[in-house]
Amino acid sequence: MTQPLLTVDNLKLHFPVKSGLLRRTALYNRAVDGVTLHVKRGETLGLVGESGCGKTSLGRCIARLYKPTSGQIHFDGQDISHLTHKAMLPIRQDIQMIFQDPMESLNARHTIGDILEEPLIIHRAGEYAVRQQRVRALLDIVGLPMRSISRYPFEFSGGQRQRIGIARAIALNPRLIICDEPVSALDVSIQSQILNLLIELQKEYGLSYLFIAHDLAVVKHVSDRIAIMYLGKIIEEGPSQLIYSQARHPYTQSLINAIPVPDPHHKRQREIIVGDVPSPIHPPGGCSFHPRCPRQFTPCLAKQPAQVTLSEQHKVSCHLSASHDAS
Repeated sequence: MTQPLLTVDNLKLHFPVKSGLLRRTALYNRAVDGVTLHVKRGETLGLVGESGCGKTSLGRCIARLYKPTSGQIHFDGQDISHLTHKAMLPIRQDIQMIFQDPMESLNARHTIGDILEEPLIIHRAGEYAVRQQRVRALLDIVGLPMRSISRYPFEFSGGQRQRIGIARAIALNPRLIICDEPVSALDVSIQSQILNLLIELQKEYGLSYLFIAHDLAVVKHVSDRIAIMYLGKIIEEGPSQLIYSQARHPYTQSLINAIPVPDPHHKRQREIIVGDVPSPIHPPGGCSFHPRCPRQFTPCLAKQPAQVTLSEQHKVSCHLSASHDAS
């Protein structure tokens, strides 16, 4: 069996919450609280969840923009969990990010040429003439005109700025790109263009994606597998089509039922989830979803559900599924 490109094992990222006159750490924000997942070579893993569930923190932790509290991150067989900044530098060529806000992620004082050339300078990828040739090639790959080199980010639309962000992400020929909600800030008509561009780049360069989003309809379009995240934990994971057709966790089912259907005569049963995501500083006992779950029963209040393997690739953490399989 081929080794996954990325393997995350029981990863935790806890931010200290300081209080009092002496600013001592009193509590912890459990942004990522024991996540295990993997990304195969050339595949797209969609990571889905509401705002505040920890998916962006997980992505930045994998890219080592944040230092993990505990757990392991293996990239191409190498443990990168606690590497120093200097040791991480050559690995950063292989792990890149596309950020959610294309305006905030681009330096407003730099021209597009400077922005795209910067990673090449940092990693010493050729002389000036070679770098300029690569910048022009990147603009052509993402469908932007050559005159963009001398222009500034504010002169472009949101979709064009995201194309620049994608060009910067592929500048060093990475193997894994973490897409942090890359289309959520764009108009619907532009979203499909950016998604199609990402799919084309994956086919051409054999890229692997960790695609972070809160919209299951978008994730379905690009993902081979989907992982559902809630309050710092993965609660269901499986192949894309299987998740959509046979979701077992009540939270996953509610997300799927919330996807708009372009048919006014189509009727479907919905279970409304009330309330907001609990605070990761004061997570509820037992199953983290039980305060909002429409089908909770006694075990949900007392202990966290163990992960149940429903098939070779379909896994879910839910007492309801565990009791159903036992029966």
